[in-house]
Amino acid sequence: MTPLNELITDENNIAFHPMMGNSYQLNSIGKEILQMLQQSHSKEQIVDHLYHTYGVEKSTLFIDVSDFISKLKIYGLYQ
Repeated sequence: MTPLNELITDENNIAFHPMMGNSYQLNSIGKEILQMLQQSHSKEQIVDHLYHTYGVEKSTLFIDVSDFISKLKIYGLYQ
């Protein structure tokens, strides 16, 4: 199991990694992105979903989702 799939999220948008003992504060969109990544959605699928849900420009969403994924990589949670 990958570190990303070991993360547990709660109703307060906290993601907890039990093996590492680390927790991460997310906003509701971050939690949504994380859950979609855990379900093996591609970056493009996530951007499309967020575009249709929130109506934000796709170019902005692409940058924001890419930045979120980069942060997951920095923390060793995503490859």
